[in-house]
Amino acid sequence: MSDEDDLEDFDPDQDDLEKEDDEKETEEGEDYRKEGEDFTEDWMPNALTEDLMKEGLSLLCKTGNGLAHAYVKLEVKERDLTDISLLRSYIHLRYVDVSENHLTDLSPLNYLTHLLWLKADGNRLRSARLDELPYLQIASFAYNQITDTEGISHPRLVSLDLKGNRIRMVTGLDPQKLNSLHTLELRGNQLDSTLGINLPKLKNLFLAQNMLKKVEGLENLSNLTTLHLRDNQIETLSGFSGEMKSLQYLNLRGNMVTDLGELAKLRDLPKLRALVLLENPCTDESDYRQEALVQVAHLERLDKDFYEEEERAEADEIRQRMKEDQEHEAEHDHEEDLDQSPN
Repeated sequence: MSDEDDLEDFDPDQDDLEKEDDEKETEEGEDYRKEGEDFTEDWMPNALTEDLMKEGLSLLCKTGNGLAHAYVKLEVKERDLTDISLLRSYIHLRYVDVSENHLTDLSPLNYLTHLLWLKADGNRLRSARLDELPYLQIASFAYNQITDTEGISHPRLVSLDLKGNRIRMVTGLDPQKLNSLHTLELRGNQLDSTLGINLPKLKNLFLAQNMLKKVEGLENLSNLTTLHLRDNQIETLSGFSGEMKSLQYLNLRGNMVTDLGELAKLRDLPKLRALVLLENPCTDESDYRQEALVQVAHLERLDKDFYEEEERAEADEIRQRMKEDQEHEAEHDHEEDLDQSPN
């Protein structure tokens, strides 16, 4: 079952969720090199040439002064390239796709100060570090060998894709410099912590297929609407707070949540509407659906199914009985305290 199934009929912002397809796609390699593959093969040096540039250039536009024209789009995918130094001369480029080559160095892109869109998936990059590119909005470095998140500081960057790399810890993502970033894709890395993702403008965060055991350091993500934590090792639901006031969709499928009582820790999420808990041990409990709604009263959907009015009414009754029991117990304890107090 894909996450497109999980997201069916749930549409807080379809434009943002459109990119979130089945998180098992890393098994297919997405037509790139398989995640975790050892890149031991040595490639013959193969530099980008003027002939390849002529083949890959398109989209003729006016340059900054409006008096001249230049091609602003370049696609040189699957060319076995090891060197793109020639790009230093093509300063008017705005859209660049150098995916599925053998690149280890993107520094020539530092000269492309008009760059808006970059795709460098499926190369041999060990870093996504670039100089600050003032207009860059979309950047994808998926399926490389990147080990950290340092050197990413583009003020207009809206979407950053680092899935299928070897990142163990998130560091260097400065909220002051990345103040436009709303989508961060870190699926299929080696993360064992969610610390370092202190990006208050973030709306969509994809952390599936890592090695996470808990959620921490995300408490201040007040604009986050979608959080994917599928296929990790999460046992506890601590780490969520009422400050995450925009969170609507939470995917915890394929984790290790055993105790249904953990769901009480999601009560403070005021806008949580959809929760995916499939393939967690707690879903084997006979009263799983009911208990989830008892714990999180404003939940509209659990896994693939929306709650019916009958289920909601039953959960209300259970909550009311629990409240009355607690009140009676409190009264009883108070009376015992009075009886035991000295005259």
